Parts: sequence; C-alpha cells; structure tokens
Amino acid sequence: MIAVLEGNCPLKEKADVVQMLESEGFRVQVSQTGTESLIGVIGEGAARLADRLSAMPGVKDVRPVAPPYPLTSRDHRPERTRVKVRRVAIGGPEITVIAGPCSVESEEQLLTSARAAKKAGAKLLRGGAFKPRTSPYSFQGLGKEGLEILAHAREETGLGVVTEVVAPEDVALISEYADMLQIGARNMQNFRLLSAAGEQPRPVLLKRGMMATLEELLMAAEYVAAAGNPNVVLCERGIRTFETSMRGTLDIGAVAVLKERSHLPVIVDPSHAAGKRELVPSLARAGIAAGADGLIIEIHPSPPDAMSDGRQSLELEAFGKLMQELKPISKAVGRRLGT
Repeated sequence: MIAVLEGNCPLKEKADVVQMLESEGFRVQVSQTGTESLIGVIGEGAARLADRLSAMPGVKDVRPVAPPYPLTSRDHRPERTRVKVRRVAIGGPEITVIAGPCSVESEEQLLTSARAAKKAGAKLLRGGAFKPRTSPYSFQGLGKEGLEILAHAREETGLGVVTEVVAPEDVALISEYADMLQIGARNMQNFRLLSAAGEQPRPVLLKRGMMATLEELLMAAEYVAAAGNPNVVLCERGIRTFETSMRGTLDIGAVAVLKERSHLPVIVDPSHAAGKRELVPSLARAGIAAGADGLIIEIHPSPPDAMSDGRQSLELEAFGKLMQELKPISKAVGRRLGT
C-alpha cells in the first residue's frame, strides 16, 4: 500500500503518519519524488488501514493496491522523465547514442574512439575502467588510470563519460570521474550496489540482467530511486534464451512494456545482444523503431586487437555509416538523431 502526501505536508504530519503505521506493526519506506512524499507500507494486511490513513492530515491519496515499484511506475508519474547527463537529456525528442570501447585499454585507443564517436554524432562516451569478467584471468580494466583517461577524453571532446561501477566501495571514486554510473547486467540485483548508486548524485544507467524479468529490472531501479536518486535510465541488452546464434536474445518487446509501465527512459544495447558486429546495425535499427530513447554501442579502432568484446565492436568507419542509416528511422518515429 502507498500513501501519497500533500506537497506542502508539514514534517509533523508526515511523522504522525509514519508513527501510526509503525505502531500498527508495519514497516514504512519514505521517499520523495518531485513535490510529493510517498510512504510505502510494508507488510501483510496493510489495506485494512486505508480508511484511517486517508483521514489523516496531510494525506492526499491512499492506494491499497500499488505496484511494488511506485517511484519508477507510471501509475504515480504519467509524464516521461528526462534524465540529464551534463548537457544531454535522455528521454527527450532526440535519440541519444552512447558509444565507445568496452574497456579503456590506453589513452591513444580511447581518444581515437572518442573523437570518432563525437564526429559521428554520439552524445556520450562509454568505456570500462573496472570490468566484471566471466574469467578471473581476463582483462579486468585499468582501474583509476582508466578513469583518468576517460576524464582526459571528456576534456578534449566534451562528451560526457559513462562507465561501469562493480562494487559499492568504488561508487565514491567513480562518481568523481564519471558523468553517469553504469550498473551492468551481472550486478542488476546487487542490492548494496544499487543503494550505494542511489546515494550519490550522478545519473545511473541500469542494464537488465541476463535472466531477469522486466518487473525485476524495475524493482532494481526502485532500489536506486528509493535511496534518493530518481535519475535512472533502463537498458535492454539481450537476455539468455535457448538460442545460440547470438550472444543474447534482444527482447525488443521490452522497450514497449517498460515504457508502458515506467516513466524512466529506455535504451537498447545492440552490441551485447548481438555478440557479432555484423548483427549490431539491424538490432540498432530495430531498437529505435520500437521506441527506444537511445542506444549504447561498442566501437574500437581495431576490434581484432581489443582486450574485451572485440567480436561485437564496430570499426570506427562502420559506426559512422550506421549513424547515418539511423537518421531516417529516427525521423520516421518522430524523433531526431543529433549530429
């Protein structure tokens, strides 16, 4: 059950509501969104208090049946959220493309990629400094050195930086360098990490887990929002199915469902879904046609020499060609792709 308080509800009235609910044996979760306060009532049988709660001063609405992710649900906020990363708004009329290598390998490699990404029309730069890898013997990233290289690329190109955080203890460090924190598929349900990301001010890019339902993805986003950070972008990056011809199966229907259920922006990662660079353009086109607010695409100056995900990375020239191909599709769905 969710209680929605008046925008100008005094602190004492809010405290009275919390005290009443706790005295009845329920746990509460107090969250702020826009000008309203939400009080989530946790526990079985809370609906019996709906009438009593409605009559209390400061309470505007009581929803006995509410989605388990009220802060990210469109039930509470019908209008679309635009998440701002530096000067870039994800979720507006413009399709936002995030491009860069899977891993930061060297200053030359990243700067070459960043320059090409900007020239082609990408608005944000991706690159991993800390990498969660399936094998403990695979390249794990350059760590802080990688963050410093990303910051240098931002200074030269003006592109905002998106980079992955893999542990709660790294959040503070990465938020010093990054403009947007990425939480990858393997960490989608790392709840301590989600909460830590919610306690810092940078926007969060949250990728869907390889075997996660859409409700589980929205609940993960709720952890970030409940910790105080409403600026979350959802990412469909392919899920694990019985199909083996691709790295993952791009759930294109997820874009439509997430936009129906949530006010948060939704982007698509065709690189991780495909696993093969020759399939990336088709999946990128499909993502925009389905209504995605953006794409995150892996590129590399020399994919065969990449230290991670080279097989799915586009060559820089191919990325520029793809960006031109995406423009008419963006226009056809009433959006635009900036250059």
